[in-house]
Amino acid sequence: MFVRTVAWVSTLPRTIQQMLEHPPAVGSRLQVAGHVKSIRKFKNIGFLDLSDGSTYKTLPIVFRHPDQVLAQYDLKVGQSLEISGDLAESKGVQSFEVTFDPADDSHHLKIIGNVQDSYPIQKKETSLQFLRSIPILRHRTSTLASVLRLRSFLEHELNVFFAEHSFTKVTPPMITSSDCEGGGEQFTIEPLNPKEVVKDGMAVKHEFFGKPAYLTVSTQLHLEVLAPSLNRVWTLTPCFRAEDSNTNRHLSEFWMLEAEISYISQLSQLTRFTEVMIRHLTSQLSNNREDVLNSRYNKADRELIEVRWNSILAENDWPVITYDEAINLINQVKLKGRSKGRLAWGDSISTEDEKWLAGDHFHSPVFITDYPKSQKPFYMPHSKNYNISAPTVACFDLIFPFIGELIGGSLREDNYEVLVAEMNRRNMDLVEMDWYLSTRLNGSVPHGGFGMGLERLMLYLSGLENVRDVVTFPRAPETCDC
Repeated sequence: MFVRTVAWVSTLPRTIQQMLEHPPAVGSRLQVAGHVKSIRKFKNIGFLDLSDGSTYKTLPIVFRHPDQVLAQYDLKVGQSLEISGDLAESKGVQSFEVTFDPADDSHHLKIIGNVQDSYPIQKKETSLQFLRSIPILRHRTSTLASVLRLRSFLEHELNVFFAEHSFTKVTPPMITSSDCEGGGEQFTIEPLNPKEVVKDGMAVKHEFFGKPAYLTVSTQLHLEVLAPSLNRVWTLTPCFRAEDSNTNRHLSEFWMLEAEISYISQLSQLTRFTEVMIRHLTSQLSNNREDVLNSRYNKADRELIEVRWNSILAENDWPVITYDEAINLINQVKLKGRSKGRLAWGDSISTEDEKWLAGDHFHSPVFITDYPKSQKPFYMPHSKNYNISAPTVACFDLIFPFIGELIGGSLREDNYEVLVAEMNRRNMDLVEMDWYLSTRLNGSVPHGGFGMGLERLMLYLSGLENVRDVVTFPRAPETCDC
């Protein structure tokens, strides 16, 4: 057994978060580094608010003779500084502050990184649309920095949640030879300078991987290969879609949480599990709410966030309705003049109608199950109550207010003959998909799974409106700035 005999000490400098959570004694000498968020000057005293991004809180730096100090150091918003001074109790909102005295030789202030006079992030309200035009600096703002910390928090909690439910995290490939969704919205991968080979007396492009290869749109098929070996698997992986869509809900590169679960045969097992997962994440977030809420200066924003969290954590289980029931509800309202164009069976439910169902009708997340077979991929089995005149499959979408679809999932067809028949019906290439089909011939088990775009969940939980504001560097049609 390993016995620890050495107390390991980190050589990293303390962050502002660490200093505020575990401050040294008042009067202690403290060295701190960060960016200047704001400068405030009064007749006899000045303040710098210093932030290093580790927390929404800033550390106030207090100094006398403000005109002299500001002129001597040429201080500006945005500069990165290193300051040493004395820790003192604060008379303001914060519990502590650092007093800096330029006349004290043991104190120092050093500008680590200067800024241009045109530095765009100032202590004033800035639109998110403007911030998208400055991708290198936009995360210096309190709101967007908090979004990145929110993502880190959610990823941590996902690791905890899946570990507690006996899942193994796996790393499926991002390069694939198949189209999981069958929509053809993939990006091709090939070398920048492809080689040529001679074939039948003609020079042709050499396929680097021996066949056409693409960036993955979903890791589901590979998870289905891994699930029988590990029982329950999950991943959080970049996915790519060449969908020419410039909406506030779509990205060309996004992160997909996907899970595959062996030995389940009821759709309700999937819907219940996803509800428990989202409730867990939101509950943990609500218990650690300060960062997300206090990084937003607008009271209306904070109230909206609380409303969204409460809609998830409401006492009642989330409603579960079928596709048939969904279009009937939508059509009843359309008859009353909410919008034109009633839905016929087999029509897609629009994002507008999804938002109405979850937001205006149920005031809650809602599961829609058993969609028409024609709308869904080849691997989904028939619904439990299958009707040959209106064929549906055992699948679900989780619909959220304001967002629309958040999660899509289904049971998977585990019978080889049935799967082959469906693929033939769709004129799919069985040779190309033989690797996937072979899983049904080697100890196949009943299984199912789901996928969730992490950025859409972040969009809902953060109270923002555009998915490009919750991803570090957005990739979308005509958008790849750096």
